[in-house]
Amino acid sequence: MRYEEQIKNYFDAHWFEMMRDISRICAINSEKMPEKEGMPFGEGPYQALMEFGEMAKEKGFSYDTYGNAVGAVNLNDGERQLDILAHLDVVPAGDGWQVTEPFNVIMKDGRIYGRGTADDKGPAVVALWALKAIRDLQIPVTKNARLVVGTDEECGSGDLPYYYAKEAEAPMTFSPDAEYPVINVEKGAFRPVFRASWEKEAGLPRLVSMKGSLKFNVLPGKAFAVIETKDSLCSLDEMKAIAGKVTEKIGVQFEIAEEGSAVEAVAGSALDAAADASAKAGSAADASALRFSITAIGETSHAASPSKGNNALTGLIEFLCALPLDESLVSTAKLHALKKLFPHGDYAGKAIGAAMEDEVSGPLTLTFSMMDWNETGFWGQFDCRASVCATQENLHDVVRDNLLAEGIEMDPTELEPPHHVPGDSAFVKELLAVYEAYTGRKGECLAIGGGTYVHHLKNGVAFGCSMPGTENRMHGPDEFAVIDELIVSAKMFTQIIADLCQ
Repeated sequence: MRYEEQIKNYFDAHWFEMMRDISRICAINSEKMPEKEGMPFGEGPYQALMEFGEMAKEKGFSYDTYGNAVGAVNLNDGERQLDILAHLDVVPAGDGWQVTEPFNVIMKDGRIYGRGTADDKGPAVVALWALKAIRDLQIPVTKNARLVVGTDEECGSGDLPYYYAKEAEAPMTFSPDAEYPVINVEKGAFRPVFRASWEKEAGLPRLVSMKGSLKFNVLPGKAFAVIETKDSLCSLDEMKAIAGKVTEKIGVQFEIAEEGSAVEAVAGSALDAAADASAKAGSAADASALRFSITAIGETSHAASPSKGNNALTGLIEFLCALPLDESLVSTAKLHALKKLFPHGDYAGKAIGAAMEDEVSGPLTLTFSMMDWNETGFWGQFDCRASVCATQENLHDVVRDNLLAEGIEMDPTELEPPHHVPGDSAFVKELLAVYEAYTGRKGECLAIGGGTYVHHLKNGVAFGCSMPGTENRMHGPDEFAVIDELIVSAKMFTQIIADLCQ
């Protein structure tokens, strides 16, 4: 490839300066904050946006902003050929950091640690340095490459309309906010809310309340329920014995406590207030009735990769259906309907009729994540990552009808279409060729259940900056990027700009 030796030598000489810039921008806490005048996503994202602009100007580039939500760095004044779309906002710091504090960036053992080093400030700085390398090496290009940095990717991409309201999509766009080689398929999204209602019932034993995740895109690691019963109908010892059998079968564990210690059983969780309120709501139909708090403990994961976790909500439903609840109650029938439609471990959506797959994107995934059950009804929600072959008819309509057959209504909702850029396009071929040349690894196209900035762009893919097999603790404590991976990414980005914008 032309200029390969010059590009490699350039970053072998300047890599430490690039790391210094990453440390500088990652020192800013840019998680989403309350909106202020002139700061649509809060003070932290705004500060990061302005600081990135200062870095660009120091390198001799102009810097344009769009509603103080998006920034843009242009390589030159030529016809725009390529956009590199990154983001400067981060997820909250969270707890459990041990190597360093979240915004005290350090280099250690070939890694650079700190919130945003991998997602996505580090890659944004890498792209800025790629523009600088093109200029410093005087590589002749006639078309423009633009680096676009946003500030709300983590919370819904509300920043992009500020940019695309004024700018057309570039002929080619890649986002360095994922992993290599090339992600050219992002599955569709189907996240309906469904519900049922009934009159308040008095039979025992019965389910009084149930809670799942607080977010639809998080497979719940914990779930909570309150049941009302009598010792003569279902004692604490009986429930514990049933819980043990269910745990042995599915791996979800259960903590059961009589009301009074119920609050202690869920204290410290994000759902403690809600669970406590549910436990105290209403009054027992019988003075001799007892209420028990149940906490199901599984393993959380992102809804895009449900098989990496163990769903506490569907595990809880499995346990509740094993209890001798009053079968004459409407609520009991609805509980068993949920077990039928969302059996534990069915992450393919087979039971509800959603299962499908294709060669381009692979199998559909479905995560039953949210539940809010009280004494007169419930609403729930699942997060489905739909294959490219999914349509309104073969997914939406089938799920709606299967819910309705159990007396459960689905709120009006739409299937968000999947995103697919053909793997044999000239753009994707260029990315794969550069990847193979600079890494010595086999290039291939990947499909993911998650979504990136490019999901709605006609010719947009995700490219970098994490190598296959690297677990960089993105969104977790001690997030890091591998320094060598950032350096080779800078080299590849520079080569891509040189090739596409010549």
